[in-house]
Amino acid sequence: MSFLSFSKEFSANMFTAVENQFITKYVPQADGDAVRVYLYGLYLCSCKDEFDGQALAKLLKLPYERLKEIFAFWEECDLVHILSREPLLVEYLPVNASVGKPKPIRPEKYAEFNRELLHQLQRAGKDFKPYEMMRILEFLENNPMEQQAFLLISEYCVRKDGEKVNCAHILNKAKKLCAEHKYTYEQVEQELNDFNTHEREVSKIFSLLGIYRRPQESDYVYPDRWAQLGMEPAAIYACAQTMKKGTLSSLDALVTELAERGIFTAAAAKEYLAHREELAAIVFRVAAKLSVKIQNPRAYIENYAEKWADRGFDAESLTTLAKLCFKLGYGFEKMDDLVDSLFARGITDESEVAAYVRRQEKLISLLSSLQRDCDRLKRTQNTLDMLEAWKGAGYGDDLLHAAAERAAAASAPLPYMNKLLSEWRREGIQHAADIPQSAPQGQAQRTDFRSSREIAADEKSDREHYYSVLRNRAIGAAEEAKRRAEQDPVYKRAEGEIKKGEIELARAELFDAESVPTIRAKLEKLHAERRAALARMQLSEEDLIPHFQCEKCSDTGFLPNGRACDCYHPAQQETK
Repeated sequence: MSFLSFSKEFSANMFTAVENQFITKYVPQADGDAVRVYLYGLYLCSCKDEFDGQALAKLLKLPYERLKEIFAFWEECDLVHILSREPLLVEYLPVNASVGKPKPIRPEKYAEFNRELLHQLQRAGKDFKPYEMMRILEFLENNPMEQQAFLLISEYCVRKDGEKVNCAHILNKAKKLCAEHKYTYEQVEQELNDFNTHEREVSKIFSLLGIYRRPQESDYVYPDRWAQLGMEPAAIYACAQTMKKGTLSSLDALVTELAERGIFTAAAAKEYLAHREELAAIVFRVAAKLSVKIQNPRAYIENYAEKWADRGFDAESLTTLAKLCFKLGYGFEKMDDLVDSLFARGITDESEVAAYVRRQEKLISLLSSLQRDCDRLKRTQNTLDMLEAWKGAGYGDDLLHAAAERAAAASAPLPYMNKLLSEWRREGIQHAADIPQSAPQGQAQRTDFRSSREIAADEKSDREHYYSVLRNRAIGAAEEAKRRAEQDPVYKRAEGEIKKGEIELARAELFDAESVPTIRAKLEKLHAERRAALARMQLSEEDLIPHFQCEKCSDTGFLPNGRACDCYHPAQQETK
């Protein structure tokens, strides 16, 4: 005996811990007397008072034989171990303990349940194996769900799945409800009524969306969410009818869009969806002309189409503008800037927009021809505006070509061309044939007023431009070949796997040498697949690598030692 102990007063103020598993698993199955005996016995385990079975029975006002029956019941549940029946000695075990051999489930306890479950299965033409029936009884033994509540679940599954019903589905449904603390007949009935309501709703939505499968439990999340948003079912059906094809996820995005705009009724939804469908059609038409792929048009409707429609631009005008924007390399954002500028100038009517586009297309055609003389001219709105100003000032195309030829080596060709055209106008020159040629030998040459620093800077700029053209030509050809190759799914997959494999090989060489041969063999196979894909497109791996004109400097103008390369021949580039 220990020389230390608690006083009775101290013990009276202590607590008796009851495991939560006892409350959730066993209290629903046990009667009141059994719970009283278990709890008081648990309390006595921590007391010094001398108590025997007779004293406990008298205290709880139970017959002694009834007390022993109760402890026998808790022993079947593996919560206690009866060490002796006379005198009665009982040892308490943890709730999750499992001692001795598994105790058989008492058949009389589930006789009525088994009869009703078998009757349900017979109606469906289904027969569960003995081990499946045992799994169901074990579930009921280990969970606080009422037998009638479980039968309600099995009846629901039988009606829903028919001859395809299976034990796993019924148990999964029951486990899910137990996890939600729904154990009684009333709780399960309410839950299944909600499921039946949602099932009809989801089935109708599936029909409208062209989904040809049976609803799954994960599908019922959406009706719950929409109900919480306050959406009328008819409004949801209107959304599905508008979409015609899609998934519950895409439908959810549309329903959320309506809810965010405060639209919850069917009438308001139909009105909004009709307008939205018109705007979506505009977005898809514009996207097709801009060569932009769009999955969900919502963001484009909100950011662009609504504003364009409110400003008076119709679908035809916007499609015409989109064709022009594609030629200029614009996306939605720059097209929006163009629409803003036209609106500011009062150009919104279809005929006005068409006339503007025709003028711009003529300028683009002129610019394309000028770019053959001066490849530094960029196809931008600023360049087109400058061309429009020059044409408006009366400059002929031949004069513009002459200015472009002379601006080919300039670092800023557009201002240089403008300067030349202004000088020619002051000198009364109206045609390219009137431009004076270089002075003959013996006559005074035109003085170059540039300083030595400016001359050096221009020469450096010309040299940089020379090599930039060569490098861009080589790199552009390789990138174009790579772009073509990446459009092939076989090549794209092999290329991605090769990159992963090379990382895997590097790691294996450091930490797992045994796997190196396997990885290398896999990479060789992937390289062969990539070569075959390239050959099918009449390409080779060499085509994916830039081929520079000068192998010594790789068209940079400088050798590895930092000295200037001797490959600088600007006259050759001008002839190409």
